[in-house]
Amino acid sequence: MKYRVIVEQDEDGIFVAEVPALPGCISQGTTRMEVLKNIHEAIEAYLESLKAHDEPIPPSINEEIVEVAI
Repeated sequence: MKYRVIVEQDEDGIFVAEVPALPGCISQGTTRMEVLKNIHEAIEAYLESLKAHDEPIPPSINEEIVEVAI
């Protein structure tokens, strides 16, 4: 499954990632690579919890990013 992840760097230089489709699914790391690893683990745990509690799983996204040079 694919979910949109928003990654931002806070004022202390820590990377914070959140998943809008999964409320409360947030993680952080000292590098971009670390935060992406951590949010991946957080998403897996979130989805496992939803399954364990017979809650619906939000649908996967299907999108493309188009980069245009101007």
